[in-house]
Amino acid sequence: MAVLKTQNLTKLYGGKAAVDNVSLTVEKGDIFGLIGQNGAGKTTLMRLVASLARPDGGSIELFGQTSESGLSGARSHMGCVVETPALYPSLTAVQNLEYYRILRGIPDKGVVQKSLELVSLTDTGKKKFKNFSLGMKQRLGLALAILNNPDFIILDEPVNGLDPVGIIEMRDLMKKLNEQGITILISSHILAELSQVATKYAIIHNGRLIKTLTQAELREECKRALAVTVDDAAKAAAILETALNIHNYKQVAANELRLYEYLDNPAEVTFQLSRGGVRVASLHEVGDSLEDYFTKIIGGE
Repeated sequence: MAVLKTQNLTKLYGGKAAVDNVSLTVEKGDIFGLIGQNGAGKTTLMRLVASLARPDGGSIELFGQTSESGLSGARSHMGCVVETPALYPSLTAVQNLEYYRILRGIPDKGVVQKSLELVSLTDTGKKKFKNFSLGMKQRLGLALAILNNPDFIILDEPVNGLDPVGIIEMRDLMKKLNEQGITILISSHILAELSQVATKYAIIHNGRLIKTLTQAELREECKRALAVTVDDAAKAAAILETALNIHNYKQVAANELRLYEYLDNPAEVTFQLSRGGVRVASLHEVGDSLEDYFTKIIGGE
């Protein structure tokens, strides 16, 4: 089931497209990561979905709803933290959430305590929001996003500026919420961090959707291997299987094989192929780090 669908979604600022004909689908249960450089259009896309900005073209579907009234109703099942959480500096954690509970007309007073428990902020007492650490502020923003017990939450750069401990805490929180059935749309400019939690990815650059892929596809794209160029791929494959007992390989071009074994002993591969009468034109290790892959996809900018 699709929680969110956008079709050719477009937003212009000063005649320039901040979001340029973006079509994507977030399925129920996804932790869907939007990856892109600062200014790529991630926040603008989230603002459009959350109705914090109006699109100049295209359409948004939430929980199967596309009409204005339908989208308004669907957004009552959604929570979001886009840019800086709108929390009051001189109020405590409980006071901030209680204010928003009343403002949103949520009758259950217990949601404040439940939300604070989920983000481990029940022991802040009379401490004011302005005196919170950055990690605590981010977690209270998340508590605000889940106050209405949503099925879908949007988180814009939730680990930005956090120290390593804060990043781990936020990562664990997102996994816990997802395990409870909440679908998550999250943005970051750090692919390595997103890869710790996301199940699907959309790479955005200059407002355009460049590529979508699953976690398994990303791992496959970045997988380390030996690229072997030979004069006879079929004969080389037979030698690899019989002489070296290599079965984890694939042919990627007419004369190129990728080996996912023997990365620590390429000389033996060359020796056995040459011994079997196969001419090796080149052999080298390939595969991108997550950062290299991202850079390659957006064109090295």
